[in-house]
Amino acid sequence: MRITSSRIVGRDAELVLLNDLLIDLRQRSGGAVFLLGEAGIGKTRLANECENRARSLGVPVLRGRGSPSGSGTPLRPLIEALSSRFRISGPPADPGLGPYRQALSRLIPEWRTAAATVHREGVVELAEALLRLLAVLGRDEGCVLVLEDLHDMDSETITVLEYLVDNVAGLPVLLLATLRPQPGPAFDLADLADRRRAASVAALRPLQAEAVAALAAGCLGVPAAAVPAAAVERLVSSSDGNPYLVEELLAEMVGSGLLRRSATGWQVVGDLSSTVVPASVVRGYGRRIELLDSRARETVLLAASLGARFSVATLRLIAQSDEQSLFAQLRSAIEAGLVLPDRATPDRYTFRHALTAEAVLAAIPPAERAAIARHAAVALQRADPELSDDRCQLAAGLWVAAGDPAEAALLYAEAGRRAQADGLSGTAVVLLQRAHDLADPATRAGITESLLYALAEAGQLDRALALVDSLTPVGTAALDVDSRIAVHTRLAWVAVTAERPTAAAGQVAAARALLVEGGTPEQNAALSVVEGHLSLLPGQDGSTADAERTAREAAEVAERAALPVLACQAWQLLALLVRERGFDTADACLERMLAVAETHALPLWRVEALTRLGANAYMRTGDSRRLEQAREAADELGAIMLAQDIEGALAMNAVLRGDPRTAREILGRCLDASARMHNLGTHRYLLLISATLAAHLGRRREMEQGLVKFRQAAGAESPLTPVMLGLCRAVCALLEENRDGAVGELAAAADWESSHPSMFYLAGRHGLSLLLEVLAGRAGRAEYSVVAAAPAAGLAWNRQFLLLAEAVLLGREGRAEDAAEAVALVRQTAGLFPTGHHLGLRLVSEAALADGWGDPTSWLQAAEEYFHQLDVPSVASACRALLRQAGVTVAQRRSGRDLIPAALRARGLTPREYEVLALLTERPSNQDIARQLCISPRTVEKHIASLLQKIALPDRAALSRLAADISAG
Repeated sequence: MRITSSRIVGRDAELVLLNDLLIDLRQRSGGAVFLLGEAGIGKTRLANECENRARSLGVPVLRGRGSPSGSGTPLRPLIEALSSRFRISGPPADPGLGPYRQALSRLIPEWRTAAATVHREGVVELAEALLRLLAVLGRDEGCVLVLEDLHDMDSETITVLEYLVDNVAGLPVLLLATLRPQPGPAFDLADLADRRRAASVAALRPLQAEAVAALAAGCLGVPAAAVPAAAVERLVSSSDGNPYLVEELLAEMVGSGLLRRSATGWQVVGDLSSTVVPASVVRGYGRRIELLDSRARETVLLAASLGARFSVATLRLIAQSDEQSLFAQLRSAIEAGLVLPDRATPDRYTFRHALTAEAVLAAIPPAERAAIARHAAVALQRADPELSDDRCQLAAGLWVAAGDPAEAALLYAEAGRRAQADGLSGTAVVLLQRAHDLADPATRAGITESLLYALAEAGQLDRALALVDSLTPVGTAALDVDSRIAVHTRLAWVAVTAERPTAAAGQVAAARALLVEGGTPEQNAALSVVEGHLSLLPGQDGSTADAERTAREAAEVAERAALPVLACQAWQLLALLVRERGFDTADACLERMLAVAETHALPLWRVEALTRLGANAYMRTGDSRRLEQAREAADELGAIMLAQDIEGALAMNAVLRGDPRTAREILGRCLDASARMHNLGTHRYLLLISATLAAHLGRRREMEQGLVKFRQAAGAESPLTPVMLGLCRAVCALLEENRDGAVGELAAAADWESSHPSMFYLAGRHGLSLLLEVLAGRAGRAEYSVVAAAPAAGLAWNRQFLLLAEAVLLGREGRAEDAAEAVALVRQTAGLFPTGHHLGLRLVSEAALADGWGDPTSWLQAAEEYFHQLDVPSVASACRALLRQAGVTVAQRRSGRDLIPAALRARGLTPREYEVLALLTERPSNQDIARQLCISPRTVEKHIASLLQKIALPDRAALSRLAADISAG
């Protein structure tokens, strides 16, 4: 007999919390809440209530849940959640989701393409994509994502949820997750989120006696006072305040005739002491099963062996029943109060509660349970030998229940390797660790090897290093020598890409110590590539000359041995090493890398090659089109983090091209996202770009603030140090007319590069530094010849300064026409890097005036106009002073203060604040104002706050009315 209540009792505080979160959601403020409690405590009832309230407000709800039988099934709860929303309406067509469609295709089958089958995005990329999708779904009314039974979810889903919890606060999205208070990743996530105040945790306590009575009254359909006191007392003492057990005990009382309805109400008939939990619950389910016919009983027991949720298709395979009979048996189980159709997934059923499946199996002897599990495993493997989808891990769990851990280990290992092939390294680690723990010595070695690779791919380098150090060198459980060498080499590569040189060097040494007779060419090639990359990290003493030779040999070996990934790694390394000798040579290496990647269908390596070719092209010519093509390729592939890397290069290019709007747009898209996604290398570069943008606008305070953030993220030994000194701080000093300061910054950059390997060529030593030294008389023709001979001197940013340095030398040598011709060459590319170009004209004009060559007055006039418009007063003022010294009449530039009405000027308004005020006439957004004035929305917000304070107006609307009055005269 099934007795339940639709009322929620004893949860007033939790209902208030959920209601407050929904109110915040409607006000565009997202959040996360975890409902924590033991099985049966009422988590699902509260989740249902939240869903019902959200739907009544017009808020879309997505719902998925975990399953004990599928705890390793990657991302299933998220797929279910999105399917619950998109099954009828389809996914949104918002253009802003374009770059994320490939990543989301793992969750949304309608978006799957051929590219998605080749590239498997990382879980962090997927999490960022899902965050963007939820923001789109919640744009109008908000959005609620409900995930039940978090403790039964795979590691990828938990990782995604952790990412969402950390980043959902500013979005119109509410996350609600339920879980049991048991040790594991799910509980750790909730606990840490609670301690960081990133989420609310509602720990559901047992019901008090009054609430138990109210729940019983709801089940029996009477007022609480009408429930017999003896029944309430027994329910309180035997259920421990667990609502599910209250209902089950009550059903047992009624079903056994101990509690009966009479004309005068409910009455106790007999001794209630026989109803004891959990024995009575188990006995109750035993009686329900006994009432089923034999086929239905067998079906229910087989279903329980599959877990609290089960697939009809899988159940049909192991029950060997036709569809009509199976559904008839399931209807009998529904009538018996055992199972229900799954609301989230139409092809699945679920036991009425997680405890129901456990109780059903507990009602039969252990030997019978093991026999049922063995029968199910054998039937499943016979019907589906490949064990497709999640059936491999399901069969493994059945073998565990059947008492055959060795067979289970083999299947868990196979499931883990499949997950690894799909790029789901977190799930792979869980499954392979399970296999490792269950395996016998004869099979453990191969599983250990797979586990090591999975740990490396999952970024769990320390755990992998500890495991590899614990390997048995001899015996049946030992890896063979070649496998050990391969594992050490792989871990060394992971360590070097993570910029952990000590760990990388240790693994290389371990691998080399195992080489037999010097090792095979392939083994040495792989190690040489790692050593070559290691030599480029700060603090390493390796010879780049040796690295170039061994990298070329490695590339040749890899191509002969048909090892395309190793070949791409080698050509990539070689391209970095040979740039010192010429960018044509470097590009030839990258073109070969591109050809290998395309021939062997390696899409990520193809985009890597396109990116590096694009970066070289923009440095050589200033043209960013090839980089933009690489970004499009990354977007098509769904490689979000790689696209961010490319966006970083495009942002720096925009800074150099004097395009702050584009640079800010890229920073707005990628700066916070790269931090969220732990794309730390790119995030550090974007922080430096943000500071460099401020530097190229002459805004020292903003630059210094940006550099503080950069240094906090990058540390003292960042390979970006020369860029910070030479391309950021030195340029800012020059825009302040602090030439000595710029020389000092450039000298510091040169000192750093003299003792560290550097892959950056625009930091001053190949152009700007030489120009300043020539102007100061500290460098002449000999120094010029040395710098001009370097391949990096031909890069577009450097070439303009090198030509100007040559012009100064020619002018001093009395070759006025040649000097003027050199400046004319620079003037032909004036639009390429306008800030660098006009800064160079301002610098070289002094020498031209002193030595009597060229047309310095027109150069100074062009520079003065440019820097006035850019609002860099120091350089503009210096240009005007030089023009006056040359006898040129210079009109007085108005500062902008004269345009401010006297009454507002008296209140201390700055020209920039007045510009913001003037734009408020049309009531634009902060973003619109920021775009027009080439400043950030945050700066606009600060200006508006300052205006409100200085003019003493109550709000933005009043400012807009004032702006309209001023505009109307």
